[in-house]
Amino acid sequence: MVDLELNEVNPETSRIMEANKIAAERQHEAGKLTAQERVSLLLDEGSFVEIDALVTHRCSDFGMAKKVIPGDGVITGFGTIDSRLIYLFAHDFTVLGGSVSETNAKKICKIMDLAIENGAPIIGLNDGGGARIQEGIDSLGGYAEIVWRNTMGSGVVPQISAIMGPCAGGSAYSPALTDFIFMVKKTSHMFVTGPDIIKAVNREEVTKDELGGSGVHTTKTGTAHFEAATDFDCLRGIRELLSYLPSNNLDDPPTGTSQDPPDREEPWLDDFVPADTKIAFDVKKVIVALVDDGQFLEVHKNYARNLITGFARFGNRSVGILANQSSHLAGVLDIDASLKGTRFVRFCDAFGLPIVTFVDTPGYLPGLDQEMGGIIKHGAKFLYAFSEATVPTVTIVLRKAYGGSYAVMGSKHLHTDISLAYPTAEIAVMGAEAAVSFLYRRELKIAGPNLDEVKAQKIVEYRRHFSSPHRAAERGFIDGIIKPRETRPWIVRSLWQLRNKRSSLPPKKHGNMPI
Repeated sequence: MVDLELNEVNPETSRIMEANKIAAERQHEAGKLTAQERVSLLLDEGSFVEIDALVTHRCSDFGMAKKVIPGDGVITGFGTIDSRLIYLFAHDFTVLGGSVSETNAKKICKIMDLAIENGAPIIGLNDGGGARIQEGIDSLGGYAEIVWRNTMGSGVVPQISAIMGPCAGGSAYSPALTDFIFMVKKTSHMFVTGPDIIKAVNREEVTKDELGGSGVHTTKTGTAHFEAATDFDCLRGIRELLSYLPSNNLDDPPTGTSQDPPDREEPWLDDFVPADTKIAFDVKKVIVALVDDGQFLEVHKNYARNLITGFARFGNRSVGILANQSSHLAGVLDIDASLKGTRFVRFCDAFGLPIVTFVDTPGYLPGLDQEMGGIIKHGAKFLYAFSEATVPTVTIVLRKAYGGSYAVMGSKHLHTDISLAYPTAEIAVMGAEAAVSFLYRRELKIAGPNLDEVKAQKIVEYRRHFSSPHRAAERGFIDGIIKPRETRPWIVRSLWQLRNKRSSLPPKKHGNMPI
C-alpha cells in the first residue's frame, strides 16, 4: 500500500485516515492487534481475498446516517493457511465497536455459506460489543442467522473461534457452537450479561475477568479450549490446530512429514508405570514419548485435568488422544471430564480422526455434589459418544480400569477396534483392596493378629483370578497383552490396518443423547 501524505488527499479522506490511525493506536494500547493485522498474520502472505469490502449499513436512525463506513465493522473473505483454503471473518472493533448489524451479519453468513458449500474451515476472529442497539431486531435477526449456519456447518467443516476482545450477549452463542475456542489473556472477555447488568439486577459486583475472562473459561466453565498470551500466539495456535484437521468431513486429515520410525520402541516404558495403583505418574510423558517427534497439541489443557485430550500423529496420521491423568484426582472420571471427553470424541468421529485412548482410572468420582450435579446423565454422554463413534479406535489399558470407567474408556464392549493392555494392568469391578474388604469381610474379621497377612494374601489371589488382564484376554475383551516398550509399534500397525475401515450406524434422523 502506498503511503499518502494527508495534504495529498481531500479533507474528508484525510479525516477518515486520521481517525483510522487513532483507532488503531487505541487497539495497540489495549494490547490488541487491528482486524486487518490479525487477518494478515493468520493467513499465508498475500493470500487473502476480501469479499463485501464496500458493504455499508442501512440504518438512518439515531444519527447512524453520518456513520456509514465501508465494510460496516467486519472483514470477510478467504485465503490459505499452509496452502489450504479457509474462510474467515474478523470483527473490526475500531468501527462502531465491532457491533453486529443486519448487513454485518449478512456478510458473515455469506462467508459461512461459502465455507460449507466448498468444504473449507471457517474461522471467526471475534472482537465486538454485541448487537448494534440502533438497529434493534434487525441485529438480533442477524445473530439468529449466524447461529443457524453454525449448526448446519457442525460436523461438516471445522469451525474455530478466537475471542480477541469483548464478546458479549448474543454474540457469545455463535462461538459456543463452534468446535474450538481460543481466548487471549487480559484482553478477551465472553459473557451473556456484563458486570454492570449483574450489579444492577443482582447487586453483585464482579470484574470482567472474574465473569468471563480467559482464565474462567479455560479452567472453570470449559467453554474455551485454548488460552494464548497475545494475539500473535492465538493466531499461531489456530494455524497449529488446523495442521491436524481435515478441511471437511469427507477429506482426510493432512499427513505429516515425520521421519520418526514407526517401529521405534521405548525400553524405559517397561518400568515407568508404577505397579502400585496408589502411586501417580504423568501420563503426558507417555504420550509425548509415543507420538511422532513428541509433538502433542493438548486441548482443554487447564479444564478437567484428570482427563487429557489432544491431537498428535502416529506414522504421520493425525489422531485424537484421550488419557486418564493419575496425577490429578487419581485420574477419576467426573462431570467435567465426562463433558470434556464427550465433546472431543464426537469431534474426532465427525471428522474421521482415529481415536487412541490410554486408560488408568479408578472409576467415577463419588460424592453428593457429583450425584446432584447429574454424574449419571453426564457420564452417559461419554458412553454415548464412544458407542456412536465409527472411526478407527485403539485402546491401551496402562494400569487400572475399574467399574463403569472401564466400559466408558473405549472398551471392547463399545466396539473399539483394537484393545490392548500392559502386563500389570488391572481390569475389574473395583480395586483389589476394596474388593477383598467386601468379599472376605468375615475372614478378615476373625483374622485377629494375622489380619495384614491374610488380607495381603487375598489381594494377591483376587488380582490373579479376577483383575489380571489375562482373564480379560481369555474372553476376547483384550486383543493383546503387550510390553510397554512396544506401544508405539502396536499403535502404528493397528492404525495402518484400520485405515480403510467402513462402519455405519442404523438409519435414523439422529439419536437422543442425554442432554
